[in-house]
Amino acid sequence: MTTGRLLAIAWSPDPSVIGGTAALVVAYALWLRTRPGLRSMVFLAGIVVLLGALVSPIDRIGELYLFSVHMVQHMLLLLVVPPLLIWGLPPRATRDLLKSPLVSRVESALGRPAVALPVMVVTLWAWHIPSLYQAALLNDGIHALEHLLFLVTATMFWWPVLTPVKHRRLSPPHAMMYLFGAMASISILGIILTFAPAPLYHFYVRPPDPYRALALIRNDWGVSVLGDQQIGGVLMWIVGGIFYILAILTEFGLWFSGPDIDAPSATRGSGPPTIAEPTPVPAARSDAGAAGARDPTTAATLPHTSPPETPRASRPHRWTLINALEGAG
Repeated sequence: MTTGRLLAIAWSPDPSVIGGTAALVVAYALWLRTRPGLRSMVFLAGIVVLLGALVSPIDRIGELYLFSVHMVQHMLLLLVVPPLLIWGLPPRATRDLLKSPLVSRVESALGRPAVALPVMVVTLWAWHIPSLYQAALLNDGIHALEHLLFLVTATMFWWPVLTPVKHRRLSPPHAMMYLFGAMASISILGIILTFAPAPLYHFYVRPPDPYRALALIRNDWGVSVLGDQQIGGVLMWIVGGIFYILAILTEFGLWFSGPDIDAPSATRGSGPPTIAEPTPVPAARSDAGAAGARDPTTAATLPHTSPPETPRASRPHRWTLINALEGAG
């Protein structure tokens, strides 16, 4: 077995995955109700990444041979696919959908940060308990349930940060704290996996090896069972942390470049910035004005009052890409 041959044959075109993603694309196209634009491209990018995670060799190599590759799959399902799908939602159609009382109640309950964050964290940690993790590897139904829960809970988590309905988003300071909480939880789990003294998932010690690729992986690639687990832990700890740091920095940028903190609309979703009316300058006393009218020299010595400057509009509170997405809906 060679690396090229393994990558060529280790595809898993599961009909349920392909059919599900195709149905999602069709439903999105029918719901869009506008010409495809930037948001549509972002949504389709999320679909492509989803298919890559579940159909490409990432899926088979991860579930049969390498914990680290399985971790790559989980990171894609948790950190890449949900943000892209949410970013791809058209704001106008989303607002119309949320006018339904039932949909609004569900969104308010599941998209609440106090619910979404702990649900996502508990789901992530639970599926990395060795017994439950190995049950997913041994049973296709449990494995599909794991992936579905990752997608659902990660979408719940990212919704308060990225929802296209502005007034339902977290303000940047709250979003930064929210994202930091998630980063801390994923980092702790990654550290445990990285520094575990022995393999935690015994499935990978003696995998079934249907592709006869175990010798290639152990000898040619030089990946041991414990080393593989350490790589997976580093991916979760460092690479996963980088994703959250980038999100936190983005929120900080939106906060820093947003309206002045004294303005009523300092948080996102509260409408356009309000510009204070200029304070009127009191009129000159009538007697002084009259005297100036009678005596030109007196009028020349009167202090000249410049008209008040119109306050400049607040700085734009969106970066270029996000501003483009805002205008795409």
